[in-house]
Amino acid sequence: MEAQSTGARRGPKPKPDVRDNLLRAGVELFHARGYTATGIKDIVAAAHVPKGSFYNYFDNKETFGTEVIDFFFERRLPKIQALLSNPDAPPLERLRHYFELRIDGSRASGYVRGCLLGNFSLEVADQSPLMRERLAVHFRTWSQLLETCIEEARRTGALTTPLPPSVLARFILNSWEGALLRMRAEKSDRPLNEFMTVVFGTVLV
Repeated sequence: MEAQSTGARRGPKPKPDVRDNLLRAGVELFHARGYTATGIKDIVAAAHVPKGSFYNYFDNKETFGTEVIDFFFERRLPKIQALLSNPDAPPLERLRHYFELRIDGSRASGYVRGCLLGNFSLEVADQSPLMRERLAVHFRTWSQLLETCIEEARRTGALTTPLPPSVLARFILNSWEGALLRMRAEKSDRPLNEFMTVVFGTVLV
């Protein structure tokens, strides 16, 4: 007779699709309502799973929020990388096209929501070191992708400013996040258009 395993998990096995459904629901609800205004009850209802299922995957709302941040960024990262490393376009054209697509998306959504990473930064970064750390990691990754594109523009002679690419990349990303905040306040694309005018008319020259 075989010995019984003492480490076997009791009850139903966790299902990866349930976990992903919860994370997708978290992205949607946190983006639409914010982190504080969204409860676990709202999340499980949107994911169509029992409330108890939430705790099969996440210890609490903070750890869930941290994983939502990762889930959101990591699923968008391949598209950002593809746009900013496209060999068929010069580097500054890639940058312009990337932000133009983001602006088109903002117009289509009616100038609401903004950037989920920026929203989390405003709402929870001061209260949650766990989420703040993940936000910082993803902002660095995003900035480094911009920096690589800017470095290539400098190597090809398309960019002559003496400022370091790392400084330019961080400035551009910070300015973009600020423009998104003003966009939401004004419900207008004017802040985004002004961002494009300044960045591509005076900064990246």
